[in-house]
Amino acid sequence: MGNVVVNLFITLDGVYQAPGGPDEDREGDFPFGGWQAPLTGDEGEAILAEIESMDALLLGRRTYDIFAGYWPNQSTEDPISAKLNSAPKFVVSRTLQSADWDGTTILADVADVAAVRDRYDEVHLIGSGALSAALLDAGLVDRIHLWLYPVTLGTGKRFLTEGLVPKTFALAEQPRVFSQGTISLVYAPAGDVQTGDMT
Repeated sequence: MGNVVVNLFITLDGVYQAPGGPDEDREGDFPFGGWQAPLTGDEGEAILAEIESMDALLLGRRTYDIFAGYWPNQSTEDPISAKLNSAPKFVVSRTLQSADWDGTTILADVADVAAVRDRYDEVHLIGSGALSAALLDAGLVDRIHLWLYPVTLGTGKRFLTEGLVPKTFALAEQPRVFSQGTISLVYAPAGDVQTGDMT
């Protein structure tokens, strides 16, 4: 059995929407598309290494539409483009009837991700916050890799909102701090929530 790894670029207030560019995801009239660019420092090599480590790409429907409209049109000399275009891709959707991005398989249900995890060593989910939450609730996430950027936006799609199954997490790797203040945090599920009394 392999690992399902959630990868998210995220703000201090939990927003993961449209880090890459102004038109990436305008849902909800989101005004801050491209918020990651001015904060990018020396983490590029680490991000590339994370992408290179995956054997398969997992996406929710909305992120799939964004990626499928962008990455197939990028140069194969770009290592990220080359990896994403060549990797087996899986999109979880009950409404998508066909997938034009080469190498894409449509999964009808979150539970189908278990079979994908059995076939590949490293299945990486990029973006796709709603799918990430559903996979966590289903016990199908092995690591959460957050790239935490020093900015708050006050609006936008947020990661891990109300209604989740309570869980605790443990550090799976030492945190890394980059030149612009970005922090790489990797967690693994660590069981049920315990409570105590600090008084």
